[in-house]
Amino acid sequence: MRNKLRLLTPGPTPIPEQVRLAMAGDMIHHRKPEFKRLLADIQTGLAALFGTAGPVLSLAASGTGAMTAAVTNLFAPGETVLTVEAGKFGQRWSGICRAAGVTALPLSLAWGEAVTPEALRKALDANPGISGVLMQISETSTGVMHPVREIAALTRQRDVLLVADGVSSVGISPCPMDAWGIDVLLTGSQKGLMLPPGLSFIALSPRAWAKAESLPARDFYFCLLKERECCAKRQTAFTPAISLLYGLRESLAMFAGDGLEAIYRKQWALTCLARAGVRALGFALLAKDNYTWGLTSLILPPGMGSGPLLARAADEHGVIMAKGMGHQEDSVVRIGHMGWVDWADLVAGLHALSWSFQELGGYIGAENYLEQALKAYEEALVGPVPAGTSS
Repeated sequence: MRNKLRLLTPGPTPIPEQVRLAMAGDMIHHRKPEFKRLLADIQTGLAALFGTAGPVLSLAASGTGAMTAAVTNLFAPGETVLTVEAGKFGQRWSGICRAAGVTALPLSLAWGEAVTPEALRKALDANPGISGVLMQISETSTGVMHPVREIAALTRQRDVLLVADGVSSVGISPCPMDAWGIDVLLTGSQKGLMLPPGLSFIALSPRAWAKAESLPARDFYFCLLKERECCAKRQTAFTPAISLLYGLRESLAMFAGDGLEAIYRKQWALTCLARAGVRALGFALLAKDNYTWGLTSLILPPGMGSGPLLARAADEHGVIMAKGMGHQEDSVVRIGHMGWVDWADLVAGLHALSWSFQELGGYIGAENYLEQALKAYEEALVGPVPAGTSS
């Protein structure tokens, strides 16, 4: 008999049944009153999720589309921005900038490390011409969480826009845009929002909108000023992903029903469960201190490749996890526990990891690794939850 499939990757993530059913409804026309009502509901839910008083724009694109929109709408060719490169997606910021004619000045870190506010301050002091800082909140390729809240306190004091990729953070860990002073916050649909891939969302602060208004439009599709104008009329500039938006309304209703505090507590507790279990099994964690919620990356011992291990976990145990990225592809395993994942899914994932590792000749640490993991989970459910991004 086949095992139940459990998707424990850092995106896409499992989709709740009520969200799937919402996406299965009849198609509507996107220029009619019914769609305007749909977009009005979505706008209210997105603003609460982002923690902003401004509009949150929906784009029919992956998260990279919102990243591209941020660069092309806020920075002119020849401008210089600082990109925090601590993994594959930090490098993506630099690549988007180069394609758009924007000079990217990388602040490069070892994969598994988080940038410090002091290092970023020194980089800004040494390069006064920088007009933007582009970074991840959670670097999905490693599971590292950057101290965006503290960095926003630095950029607010300068004529420097802070653009934060929240693809693996929004709906997973606290990142209230207005309260922290983030100038641009963006995310995608396929992670914390519990939807299929295909949508991205972006919100701008008043000073980011002022910068966008000062520049000539240079992207026909990703024109945020045009999207903002349409959003005010409860429309989109181009044909939207209507079925996905129906699913989004349902997922936002779930957020509203549970409350963000409860969502964050659950995500924090799952993170504690995963890290405690991985440690008990004897694996080293890639992110030692500044680690993201919703994703745990472990380092395999020499001689053990991620490919055979993950194939066995999938084929024999029905658990789908992810390799590392870039130069860490074969040496790192990434366990996703964001979105519609619960403790039982994660316990099954740890079991699959343990048995697959042993079947390939590896030796685990503590036999009671599940007991240790569940103890950490139960303590996190009743203990204090970190309020910021630094864990």
